[in-house]
Amino acid sequence: MFLTPGSLPFEKLWDMFFRGNEGRFSVYIHASKEKPVHVTWGAFSMVDAERRLLAYALKDPDNQHFVLLSDSFVDPGPHGNGRYSTRMLPEVEEKDFRKGAQWFTMRRQHALLVMADSLYYSRFRDYCRPFADGKNCIADEHYLPTFFNLVDPGGIANWSVTRVDWSERKWHPKSYRAQDVTEIVFSLNLWNGHMKLEVIFNGNFGQYSFSC
Repeated sequence: MFLTPGSLPFEKLWDMFFRGNEGRFSVYIHASKEKPVHVTWGAFSMVDAERRLLAYALKDPDNQHFVLLSDSFVDPGPHGNGRYSTRMLPEVEEKDFRKGAQWFTMRRQHALLVMADSLYYSRFRDYCRPFADGKNCIADEHYLPTFFNLVDPGGIANWSVTRVDWSERKWHPKSYRAQDVTEIVFSLNLWNGHMKLEVIFNGNFGQYSFSC
């Protein structure tokens, strides 16, 4: 699943990535640059867009695992508490407040929990907004990590989907340009309900496994 303001920038790269596994995956794209549905970075409309993607993907019973990735994709934990608002009490206590990346991977049963939630959804919709109450709460970075920490803490990996570099200490992680990339090699293996992705990036090897 992708959230993008227009066309998918790396569409050809993703075609190469999935080649040979046709019929074993579905792709859903939420393109929202124009009306009637507009999504604003940092606003709660990002969470609503994620839920719309999940709702469409859940219509297909063959979809058992859901992954949201950045349109330009090539440590969740108890961080970001400076963004917490006591207005979320009593449903969300500060000790349960979590921060993660917007991007996620989840099983079908967790996707159904997200679509059924109204309690925590309303707390974050009303009180997790940029610059509200002097806080800078970004809902798409807090809602799902906090929600799953509350409803199923033992059923999640408690880890981010993608690796990012925050060393520049800006609003967004470091962007890699063409001159930064010397070699990218993808190897995707699907077997017995599991997916393994092997990546070589600038000589560094990484391996990621997901249950499908």
